[in-house]
Amino acid sequence: MIAIPSPLFPNAGLRRLRVGIVTETYGPEVNGVAMTVGRLVDGLLARGHAVQLIRPRQHPRDDPRRDGALDVWPVAGAAIPFYREMRIGFPAGRLLLERWRQAPPDVVHIVTEGPLGHSALAVARRLRLRVFSGFHTNFHAYSRHYGMGLLARSIVAYLRRFHNRTDCTLVPTEELATELRTLGFHRLRVLARGVDTRLFDPAHRDPALRRSWGASPSDPVALYVGRLAAEKNLQLVLTAYRALRAIRPATRLVLVGDGPLAARLQARHPEIVFPGMRIGADLAAHYASADLFLFPSLTETFGNVTLEAMASGLAVVAFDYAAAHRHIVHDQSGLLAPCDDPAAFIESASRLAGDSALRWTLGQAARQAVLAFDWERIYQRLEQWYLESVHEEQTP
Repeated sequence: MIAIPSPLFPNAGLRRLRVGIVTETYGPEVNGVAMTVGRLVDGLLARGHAVQLIRPRQHPRDDPRRDGALDVWPVAGAAIPFYREMRIGFPAGRLLLERWRQAPPDVVHIVTEGPLGHSALAVARRLRLRVFSGFHTNFHAYSRHYGMGLLARSIVAYLRRFHNRTDCTLVPTEELATELRTLGFHRLRVLARGVDTRLFDPAHRDPALRRSWGASPSDPVALYVGRLAAEKNLQLVLTAYRALRAIRPATRLVLVGDGPLAARLQARHPEIVFPGMRIGADLAAHYASADLFLFPSLTETFGNVTLEAMASGLAVVAFDYAAAHRHIVHDQSGLLAPCDDPAAFIESASRLAGDSALRWTLGQAARQAVLAFDWERIYQRLEQWYLESVHEEQTP
């Protein structure tokens, strides 16, 4: 390992770390977990650390490869039946034991709790490696939307056992940390999410894109970005849309994303715009070309799309929960509804339908509110915790 200068630990004998990241989803797959993990990998590489990326194989020619300090180890896996945008990795204990004996990472970071993550945890504990885990998906909450509500308690028990075997579990909000502590989870740390304010920017507003939606410059456009699935509470978006059209009949609704409800929604609602999955600059243009953002989910661990909408200058309507709770001040940088009050959500959306000045004011304040939440601070904090963990391990 090569020592590198850093302002974080001037007296701790800092070193270039080798980090093993185990995840069942990674770009170009499109979901919040894949995006977050990709950002963290990029941040670690930019700081001179080496990354062993262990993830399911994404296509037949997805072979092991090295790209500078990034070493990619694809393993066998399959799509999750009720969540085909994510994959489940099969156990890879033998491979990991062999590889990690030859080139042990300083830190293992397990992002997902499936069979691949479980096997990685077992090997890491056997080799006495430092282990971080991430709590990214409320699988116990999702289960209620897929006819498996009776399994929620068992799912929580499994997740608790899994995460409590690690040295540290990272969660995106203090709210989630508090909830998990009440469920018996230990050694939790809050690692917030950032947003790319250069990509998501009001400057990317596209009049031609709005015209393709059938919206004039003065017509309000409501936007939702995310998975089109039962756990996202999309019925509330549809109800709010009807309320918006009662106030402003020319209001348009754009649902960006894909999922198991996509075909059914398109068949039932030809008046709604369905652009499908969008990424990068194309997604940024969709955000910036709308006027208000409706986010009705109550199953998020964070909700990256909330920050992306705010950075894009949109007036956001959301429940007082997760990212919205952390970053929005009600009536100043967005509108928040109590989590048990869908009527308040609809009322907040209705306020925005007929008040373009309020939409503009909240959107401008939202943009300003998230400018400080860039990924650089998140990278630095995670690096610091890794280094602290390694230093503790080496201290007699």
